[in-house]
Amino acid sequence: MNSFGRLFRVNVFGESHGASVGVNIDGIPAGIPLTQEDFLPDLERRKAGAKGTTPRKEEDLPFIKSGVFNDHTTGAPITILFENNNTRSTDYEKLREFPRPGHADFVATHKYGGFEDYRGGGHFSGRLTLNLVAAGVIAKKILGPGISVKATLKEVAGLPDAEQGLEAAIAAKDSVGGIVECVVEGLPIGLGEPFFDSVESTIAHAVFSIPAIKGIEFGAGFAAARMKGVEHNDAILDASGKTATNHAGGVVGGITNGNPLVFRVAVKPTSSTPKEQHTLNIKSGEVENFSVKGRHDLCIALRVPVVLEAVAAMALADFMLLEQRSARVFR
Repeated sequence: MNSFGRLFRVNVFGESHGASVGVNIDGIPAGIPLTQEDFLPDLERRKAGAKGTTPRKEEDLPFIKSGVFNDHTTGAPITILFENNNTRSTDYEKLREFPRPGHADFVATHKYGGFEDYRGGGHFSGRLTLNLVAAGVIAKKILGPGISVKATLKEVAGLPDAEQGLEAAIAAKDSVGGIVECVVEGLPIGLGEPFFDSVESTIAHAVFSIPAIKGIEFGAGFAAARMKGVEHNDAILDASGKTATNHAGGVVGGITNGNPLVFRVAVKPTSSTPKEQHTLNIKSGEVENFSVKGRHDLCIALRVPVVLEAVAAMALADFMLLEQRSARVFR
């Protein structure tokens, strides 16, 4: 439901227009240096303010409520809160009768009987990706300095130049999607388990917790379907596992092979678009014209890279802790 991980256990909570959003993380080893300042660089990367992002601006300061003493983790669960201050809930009261196409409004009302907090998307809001970024900061510390996790924006509106993609969206007065790629270097051979706990299935599970993600591919991805076997296979060059190519994306049989882990995600266009749309009026029972008001991202993909790094780091930190526990058991 709202939790992810086995040893590195992440639980998210809060709503977009509630008092706060937050995260509780269990399974963190004791003795890791951690201060509020450690979170700020990644949180800054996630913030709005750049061209194509929402005008809503929040301080996004992480308040560490437990699990840290004398600037080090204690081994107890860490709870982090982010206050919500810059909200305009009235923007959403007007939309209550019109479930927005592409949003969770309609299904949430059916699932929770109308008791859900609908303001700003409530618990389904991208605001909760703050929690993921915070967990990712700690996960990166567990992975250590020898492992780098880096995500970059590859396309906006089908164009490799993000600026051109945004200009196309502005000209059309509509929202656009994008593609983001994540590369993890320095991973050891052997992380992951076959079938349900493979590296791909676990990362995919975490990735789809990010709102607006609609697809994922590893290595050559869908292009592999158009290759011949000898073309797709990565020839092993030495005992370290280094391969001549990396069509597998660093994972074979669900297990890391020592090469860079590479995957890409498809981010859908922002559902809240300034274009006039049609949707059901719950009160009248008729399909009517309407337009979404409020403050929204023109392209959500612009803010996805740091979130993608975070969920990848979460999944991999969990694998690392599991591997370390196995090593202790069999030592």
